[in-house]
Amino acid sequence: MIPIEGVQGPRREPVADPEIAFRIRPATADDAPVVRALIRRVRINPTGLDWRRFLIAEGPEGMIIACGQVKPHGDGTRELSSVAVDENWRGRGAARAIIERLQQRAGPPLWLTCRSGLEPMYTRFGFQRVHDRRALSPYFQRLDRLARLLLGILRPGEGLAIMVWQESCTSEGALAAQV
Repeated sequence: MIPIEGVQGPRREPVADPEIAFRIRPATADDAPVVRALIRRVRINPTGLDWRRFLIAEGPEGMIIACGQVKPHGDGTRELSSVAVDENWRGRGAARAIIERLQQRAGPPLWLTCRSGLEPMYTRFGFQRVHDRRALSPYFQRLDRLARLLLGILRPGEGLAIMVWQESCTSEGALAAQV
Protein backbone atom coordinates (compact mmCIF):
# COMPACT_ATOMS: atom_id res chain seq x y z
CA MET A 1 0.00 0.00 0.00
CA ILE A 2 1.28 3.48 -0.74
CA PRO A 3 1.73 5.48 2.47
CA ILE A 4 -0.79 8.28 2.98
CA GLU A 5 1.84 11.01 3.41
CA GLY A 6 2.88 10.74 -0.21
CA VAL A 7 6.14 8.83 -0.06
CA GLN A 8 5.70 5.99 -2.49
CA GLY A 9 6.83 2.55 -1.54
CA PRO A 10 6.19 -0.99 -2.63
CA ARG A 11 2.65 -2.28 -2.38
CA ARG A 12 2.32 -4.46 0.69
CA GLU A 13 -0.50 -6.88 1.28
CA PRO A 14 -2.21 -6.86 4.68
CA VAL A 15 -0.47 -9.01 7.22
CA ALA A 16 -2.65 -11.94 8.33
CA ASP A 17 -1.65 -11.86 11.97
CA PRO A 18 -4.39 -11.92 14.63
CA GLU A 19 -2.29 -9.71 16.90
CA ILE A 20 -2.61 -6.81 14.46
CA ALA A 21 -6.27 -7.29 13.58
CA PHE A 22 -8.57 -4.30 13.39
CA ARG A 23 -12.27 -3.75 12.94
CA ILE A 24 -14.13 -1.11 10.96
CA ARG A 25 -16.93 0.79 12.67
CA PRO A 26 -18.77 4.10 12.43
CA ALA A 27 -17.18 6.90 14.43
CA THR A 28 -18.84 8.25 17.55
CA ALA A 29 -18.76 11.74 19.05
CA ASP A 30 -16.09 10.50 21.49
CA ASP A 31 -13.85 9.63 18.50
CA ALA A 32 -13.93 13.16 17.03
CA PRO A 33 -10.84 14.54 18.85
CA VAL A 34 -8.78 11.45 17.98
CA VAL A 35 -9.84 11.63 14.32
CA ARG A 36 -8.91 15.33 14.16
CA ALA A 37 -5.52 14.59 15.73
CA LEU A 38 -4.84 11.77 13.25
CA ILE A 39 -5.79 14.00 10.28
CA ARG A 40 -3.39 16.71 11.50
CA ARG A 41 -0.63 14.20 12.24
CA VAL A 42 -0.63 12.89 8.66
CA ARG A 43 -0.86 16.46 7.31
CA ILE A 44 -3.98 16.28 5.18
CA ASN A 45 -6.78 18.82 4.84
CA PRO A 46 -8.39 19.27 8.28
CA THR A 47 -11.48 21.14 7.02
CA GLY A 48 -14.93 19.61 6.77
CA LEU A 49 -14.40 16.97 9.44
CA ASP A 50 -17.72 15.68 10.77
CA TRP A 51 -17.47 12.58 12.94
CA ARG A 52 -20.95 11.44 11.81
CA ARG A 53 -19.60 10.74 8.31
CA PHE A 54 -16.50 8.83 9.39
CA LEU A 55 -15.64 5.19 9.49
CA ILE A 56 -12.71 4.27 11.64
CA ALA A 57 -10.43 1.28 11.93
CA GLU A 58 -10.04 0.31 15.53
CA GLY A 59 -6.98 -1.67 16.54
CA PRO A 60 -6.08 -3.44 19.74
CA GLU A 61 -7.52 -2.01 22.93
CA GLY A 62 -9.78 0.36 20.99
CA MET A 63 -6.97 2.45 19.48
CA ILE A 64 -8.05 4.38 16.36
CA ILE A 65 -5.55 3.44 13.67
CA ALA A 66 -7.23 4.81 10.53
CA CYS A 67 -10.20 6.83 9.34
CA GLY A 68 -12.04 8.10 6.28
CA GLN A 69 -15.27 9.84 5.34
CA VAL A 70 -17.52 10.70 2.43
CA LYS A 71 -18.03 14.45 2.41
CA PRO A 72 -21.00 16.04 0.58
CA HIS A 73 -20.58 19.30 -1.35
CA GLY A 74 -23.10 22.00 -2.15
CA ASP A 75 -23.21 21.10 -5.85
CA GLY A 76 -24.41 17.58 -5.02
CA THR A 77 -21.09 15.81 -5.44
CA ARG A 78 -19.69 13.54 -2.76
CA GLU A 79 -16.00 13.15 -2.01
CA LEU A 80 -13.99 10.31 -0.51
CA SER A 81 -11.99 12.33 1.96
CA SER A 82 -9.84 12.36 5.07
CA VAL A 83 -8.37 8.88 4.54
CA ALA A 84 -5.61 8.68 7.10
CA VAL A 85 -3.65 5.82 8.64
CA ASP A 86 -1.44 5.98 11.71
CA GLU A 87 2.18 5.63 10.59
CA ASN A 88 2.68 2.46 12.63
CA TRP A 89 -0.29 0.76 10.92
CA ARG A 90 0.41 1.47 7.26
CA GLY A 91 0.50 -1.41 4.85
CA ARG A 92 -1.81 -3.63 6.88
CA GLY A 93 -5.03 -3.09 4.95
CA ALA A 94 -6.78 -0.51 7.14
CA ALA A 95 -7.06 2.15 4.41
CA ARG A 96 -8.21 -0.47 1.91
CA ALA A 97 -10.92 -1.71 4.28
CA ILE A 98 -12.19 1.82 4.97
CA ILE A 99 -12.17 2.87 1.30
CA GLU A 100 -14.00 -0.26 0.17
CA ARG A 101 -16.61 0.08 2.90
CA LEU A 102 -17.15 3.78 2.11
CA GLN A 103 -17.53 2.94 -1.59
CA GLN A 104 -20.11 0.28 -0.74
CA ARG A 105 -22.04 2.73 1.44
CA ALA A 106 -21.91 5.71 -0.94
CA GLY A 107 -22.04 4.08 -4.35
CA PRO A 108 -20.89 5.88 -7.47
CA PRO A 109 -20.22 8.53 -8.47
CA LEU A 110 -17.67 9.35 -5.81
CA TRP A 111 -14.96 11.97 -6.23
CA LEU A 112 -11.63 12.46 -4.49
CA THR A 113 -8.67 14.79 -4.52
CA CYS A 114 -5.14 13.74 -3.70
CA ARG A 115 -1.54 14.64 -4.40
CA SER A 116 -0.74 13.41 -7.89
CA GLY A 117 1.78 10.91 -6.50
CA LEU A 118 -1.04 9.04 -4.75
CA GLU A 119 -3.03 8.31 -7.93
CA PRO A 120 -1.85 4.68 -8.17
CA MET A 121 -3.30 3.94 -4.74
CA TYR A 122 -6.76 5.11 -5.76
CA THR A 123 -6.80 3.58 -9.26
CA ARG A 124 -6.81 0.19 -7.53
CA PHE A 125 -10.28 1.11 -6.24
CA GLY A 126 -11.61 2.08 -9.67
CA PHE A 127 -10.95 5.83 -9.47
CA GLN A 128 -9.88 7.55 -12.70
CA ARG A 129 -8.20 10.92 -12.98
CA VAL A 130 -10.36 13.58 -14.62
CA HIS A 131 -8.17 15.31 -17.22
CA ASP A 132 -10.91 17.33 -18.92
CA ARG A 133 -11.62 20.27 -16.60
CA ARG A 134 -14.98 20.76 -18.32
CA ALA A 135 -16.09 17.41 -16.83
CA LEU A 136 -15.59 18.72 -13.29
CA SER A 137 -18.48 19.87 -11.14
CA PRO A 138 -18.49 23.55 -10.08
CA TYR A 139 -16.97 22.65 -6.69
CA PHE A 140 -14.07 20.74 -8.22
CA GLN A 141 -13.52 23.40 -10.93
CA ARG A 142 -12.99 26.00 -8.19
CA LEU A 143 -10.76 23.63 -6.23
CA ASP A 144 -8.70 22.86 -9.35
CA ARG A 145 -8.12 26.57 -10.11
CA LEU A 146 -7.14 27.30 -6.53
CA ALA A 147 -4.82 24.28 -6.30
CA ARG A 148 -3.04 25.14 -9.56
CA LEU A 149 -2.49 28.68 -8.32
CA LEU A 150 -1.31 27.78 -4.82
CA LEU A 151 0.72 24.70 -5.68
CA GLY A 152 2.40 26.54 -8.54
CA ILE A 153 3.58 29.15 -6.06
CA LEU A 154 4.25 27.00 -2.99
CA ARG A 155 5.30 23.65 -4.45
CA PRO A 156 6.35 23.80 -8.09
CA GLY A 157 6.15 20.39 -9.72
CA GLU A 158 3.59 19.02 -7.25
CA GLY A 159 0.06 18.66 -8.48
CA LEU A 160 -3.42 17.89 -7.30
CA ALA A 161 -5.22 14.95 -8.88
CA ILE A 162 -9.01 15.08 -9.10
CA MET A 163 -10.41 11.60 -9.57
CA VAL A 164 -13.84 10.02 -9.85
CA TRP A 165 -15.22 6.54 -9.34
CA GLN A 166 -18.21 5.63 -11.47
CA GLU A 167 -19.71 2.33 -12.49
CA SER A 168 -18.32 2.86 -15.96
CA CYS A 169 -14.81 3.13 -14.51
CA THR A 170 -14.91 -0.52 -13.58
CA SER A 171 -16.57 -1.84 -16.73
CA GLU A 172 -14.84 -1.49 -20.09
CA GLY A 173 -13.17 1.82 -19.05
CA ALA A 174 -15.96 3.87 -20.62
CA LEU A 175 -15.25 6.88 -18.44
CA ALA A 176 -11.59 6.92 -19.47
CA ALA A 177 -12.61 8.18 -22.90
CA GLN A 178 -14.56 11.04 -21.31
CA VAL A 179 -12.11 12.28 -18.66
